[in-house]
Amino acid sequence: MSITDWPAEERPREKLLQKGAAALSDAELLAIFLRTGTAGLTAVDLARQLLAGFGGLKPLLEASEDAFCQHKGLGPAKYTQLQAVLEMARRHLYEQLSRGDALCSVQQTRQYLTIQLQHCTQEVFACLFLDNRHRVICFEKMFHGTIDSASVYPREVVKFALKKNAAAVILAHNHPSGVAEPSRADEQITKRLQDALALVDIRVLDHFVIGDETISFAERGLL
Repeated sequence: MSITDWPAEERPREKLLQKGAAALSDAELLAIFLRTGTAGLTAVDLARQLLAGFGGLKPLLEASEDAFCQHKGLGPAKYTQLQAVLEMARRHLYEQLSRGDALCSVQQTRQYLTIQLQHCTQEVFACLFLDNRHRVICFEKMFHGTIDSASVYPREVVKFALKKNAAAVILAHNHPSGVAEPSRADEQITKRLQDALALVDIRVLDHFVIGDETISFAERGLL
């Protein structure tokens, strides 16, 4: 049966318009993105098949072009469309942060840093630089490493913060393993960065560790 033959309240597009995007399942959201199915499969059936094949929405969104295009119903055009959607989401969150106080938008800050770093296959250490009213100046991926570590140089962070005239910094890095629990090394580098930045009157407000979940040092009482 074609999706057009379904009751209106069960069709993904109509359901989204009536109840909002949050009411849709992963398969329904993906079906809207796919637009059409394949021979013998509706877009929703194809979406369910793809989610099962990738192991969920997150691995699908983070798949390389080669891995993505190997699946039936997907190809370079769909891959480029998906990357454009993800980048629009990142820019939308950044614009929201840029218009307000990062400390008053903890959830937005968490979401933005997560979408920036969660998909990275190597460890990336980044900084969100803020002015004296905690408004965003810029986001910068400072250091890149291997699958399980990245070398962080406090001097470079201090130099960049001074260049941007920052008054505060929010630190963030990912754990490609998916385990977001802060390590002893994470705590040590945070303390080194705090001490180095304090010498030039720049505060470290938080440090987010991003894996399958996102953990805040401030919420854990580690700062």
